[in-house]
Amino acid sequence: MTDASPSTDEAPKRFLVRTFGCQMNEHDSERIAGQFGAEGMVATDDLEAADVVVLNTCCIRENADNKLYGTLGHLKSLKDRRPGMEIVVSGCLAQKDKESIRERAPYVDLVFGTHNVHRAADLLRRSRDEGPLTEILEATVADDYELFPSAMPAQRELGHAAWVTIQIGCDNSCAFCIVPAVRGPEISRPFDRLVDEVRDLAAAGVTEVTLLGQNVNSYGRDLTLAARQAGDDVRVRPLFADLLRSVGAVEGIRRVRYTSPHPKDLRPETIAAMAETPAVCEHLHLPVQSGSDRVLAAMHRGYSAERYLQRLADARAAIDDLAVTTDLIVGFPGETDEDFEATLALAAAAEYDSAYTFIYSPRPGTEAAELVDRYVDPGVVAERFDRLKAVLERSALRKHEGRVGRTEEVVVEGPSRKDPSITTGRTRQNKLVHFAAGRAIKVGSYADVLVTGAAPHFLRGELIEVTEIARHRTRIPVAAG
Repeated sequence: MTDASPSTDEAPKRFLVRTFGCQMNEHDSERIAGQFGAEGMVATDDLEAADVVVLNTCCIRENADNKLYGTLGHLKSLKDRRPGMEIVVSGCLAQKDKESIRERAPYVDLVFGTHNVHRAADLLRRSRDEGPLTEILEATVADDYELFPSAMPAQRELGHAAWVTIQIGCDNSCAFCIVPAVRGPEISRPFDRLVDEVRDLAAAGVTEVTLLGQNVNSYGRDLTLAARQAGDDVRVRPLFADLLRSVGAVEGIRRVRYTSPHPKDLRPETIAAMAETPAVCEHLHLPVQSGSDRVLAAMHRGYSAERYLQRLADARAAIDDLAVTTDLIVGFPGETDEDFEATLALAAAAEYDSAYTFIYSPRPGTEAAELVDRYVDPGVVAERFDRLKAVLERSALRKHEGRVGRTEEVVVEGPSRKDPSITTGRTRQNKLVHFAAGRAIKVGSYADVLVTGAAPHFLRGELIEVTEIARHRTRIPVAAG
């Protein structure tokens, strides 16, 4: 590794934001990058050249602590060689662990949490003047909508696609999940501001938006409740279906996605909005977590396996060519062989296009983490995990083989990382397609591709024609960890 000197006063500082975790974390990273860019700083993907390194953390994914402190250990060696380098830790793990991060890594310059992303640039300036700084707010100010991630300046990784935060926090009480503790209760952003933001994005060349929230299909329930309490004659209800229709009607927006919904809140009006709004993609991510009613009750999920499958059937009946993906946890405390067999049966019946599977990992501060005497033997869990993966991959392959011979519209994502001669694109069903283009195609362009082959996790195809060239400006990326 080459030794790099810190930037001089005349040169702009270079920053790198590395993201761990979900789309909400990635969206927060874009806003942190946007604030630094507005300060005159310049993004880099070269760790050796970075004057400021931000680790935007997650506490939901497995081994989040180990990943953070392993990365911090590497950064310490860089900081020892380059004392002017600044290290920032933000996000969910910072929110949860508060002062313990500085105790374990005293060389970190700044720690802040999920409720003050909007203060990233200001806090960094303060840390330079005052020394190492930690600021963890316990809650977001409910009526200050300028604090929402989508209300801040951003540097997006993709110019043609954008995340739009419609809601922060979560009102559910899933036994395995730490999100309510680190993100707070649900707060919805005003409807009109969201639609205006999407219009602005479309004017900048964005053609695809993903609506983000911890439980997107309960969006707006708090807004209608507040209006009712203020004396307005309104019905307290979610506004998510209305939002899908309005965002889908914005000129220039070709694709609308959303994540993540909760099965208990998947309402008929949301299914109807998906079916009747052409821009809304034919993809539903519906996390089931388990197929056992006993485990679902212990998780506090609020639905049974039968109810879940019925709502899935309703969605498939209404939405033509719907792709369905899910999340599944193996080895939740107390899971028996019978419980796992029920999960296998549900996975087979649901015929998922793909799934994210997780081995249960306790998160300190959650109800399930206290059930130590009910933890499942790791060897048993590993065997169950492999069996579930086999069922899911068979289903995914069947779904993909059924698309061979079809012409799919894809949005171009760029060259394949493994083979730059191959172009990658994504269908409306969120399926990855690898195809030979014979030439460079601007990222964000739309093309028709003939599907010629299938694998469990991707499709292969041949370019037919490029139907629309992307019109956005090139964006500066932030790194994913």
